[in-house]
Order: sequence, then structure tokens, then C-alpha cells
Amino acid sequence: SGSGMRERVITLTGAKDAAFQTPKTSYAGSMKTLDLNADIGEAEDAAGIAAELAILQYVSSANIACGGHRGDARSMRRTVKAAIKHRIQIGAHPAYPDRENFGRKSMTLDQDITPEDLRQSLTTQIQSLIDIAASEGAQVTYVKPHGALYNDSVQSQDHADLIASIIVHFGLAFMGAPKSEMGKAAKRHDLRFITEGFIDRRYTDDGHLQSRRIDGAVIKDLDERLNQAKMLATEGRVKTASGTWIALKCQSLCLHGDSADTAKTAQAAKRAIESEGIIVKAFGGLYA
Repeated sequence: SGSGMRERVITLTGAKDAAFQTPKTSYAGSMKTLDLNADIGEAEDAAGIAAELAILQYVSSANIACGGHRGDARSMRRTVKAAIKHRIQIGAHPAYPDRENFGRKSMTLDQDITPEDLRQSLTTQIQSLIDIAASEGAQVTYVKPHGALYNDSVQSQDHADLIASIIVHFGLAFMGAPKSEMGKAAKRHDLRFITEGFIDRRYTDDGHLQSRRIDGAVIKDLDERLNQAKMLATEGRVKTASGTWIALKCQSLCLHGDSADTAKTAQAAKRAIESEGIIVKAFGGLYA
């Protein structure tokens, strides 16, 4: 491993020199960092809860379910405490108020839910996590929508604007998909937008997540997940379901807490990213 370390130092120094010649490199003269996030606080049985908490050793941000699709005061407090223990950034993971379908059923505004009802629900969900975090001496720094709400906000300006207007009210950052209405809404509302990529999901050629209804949309193979994580982290590109390579610039990579062997994937992903000379670190700068 000695020679490996020596090689890595040489590579990084080379990158540094190149960075000084080309000012457009954002991390000129310093190490590149990348956030690793996981959707958690969703498990309801002992084994699932233990698996979720194990993930926190390896990620830098936790998206905590706050009562829409899953989660209650007890699960939020337990997850917040664990996040504090591991010095992890806390994000709210609100969803359509639809526990029955785990927040995975799309909702059309004014048809399935009124904008007022959705605003009320999302505001309550985010506020409840903020209150619990505050009572434990921690703060929530960003919001990442869950499931169908996330997917609907990729394409629908109305959904994205509604979420952005709620986030503005709380003064938080918005985490969401690159090449989406979410990013545009964040810009309109003057919000910090954190682009996120998924290491365990297939992408379409337009840079969006392939529907879970399609066979193979969730990447089950660990090596494939790690390859996708490395390519997104180092080159900002991803191989789509059709086999095409597209650019996808991400400031955070997501692991799903409900995937099989997530803790193992999280550990391996962190190792794979760090082996490329990239530091896994929260984007908010709460924990230096």
C-alpha cells in the first residue's frame, strides 16, 4: 500500500498544478470533497432500524423521513441522535402524505391533492423534524423531497415551485436532481441547490431516474453500484439504461436506505470514492 499512497500523492499534486494553471477548477489547490447521503428513518422493524443506523458510519448527510411516507416523533428523535453521534448533517425528507404507498404514488395538484393541503403537510413534516433536532441541540440544513414527490418535481414546475417556496420559509438548502425543474425553482427562489446523483439507480438518456416500474431500474449488483459511484464522483458522468454516456454533475451521491445490504454498499462506496483521492464530507460545512 506504500507505493499506492505514493502514487496517489503524485496524482493529487499533478491535479493541483493543473488547477493553478486553469482557474476554472473549483477546488484549485485543495482536495475535492463530495457529500454522501442516505434516505433513512424509514424502517419500522428492529433489523431494518439497525441496518439504517449502521449506514450512518459511512455517509456525511442523512435525509430523515418526517411523517409523510414513514417516520414519527420517535423514529425522528432516534435518527437525529444517531446523526449527531456520527457528526452527520441532517436533512428533512418530506413526502406526499401517503403512508399506504410509501410516498411512491404520483399526485397531480388540484386533482389528487390541493396545493394548500400539500403545502400544509410538507410544512408540518419539515417543522416537526426541525423541532426535534433543535431539542437535541442540532439543526436541519436542507430539504430533499422523497419518492414520487421528488420525481414529480423533476418535470413539474408547479410541484418544484411549491417545494422551493416552503424551503425559503425555513431558510434551508434544496437537494434535488440535476437537469430538473427543482434546480430552476431553487434559482427563482434564490435557494442554494445541491445536485444529487444516485449510485443504485439507472438513468434515462435525458439524465432522469428510470422508473422503478421498469425491470433493472434499481442496480442490485454491488460492483455496478461502485462503478457508477466512481464515475459520478471522478468524471461527473453516468452510463444510461441505453448504454449512452451522459454528463451528470453532482455535489452529493445518494444511497437508498431501503436497498439490500445498504451498510455494505455505503462502506464500499465511501472506500471507492476515497480511493480516488476524494474526501467524503457534508456540503454544508457544519462539521469541518
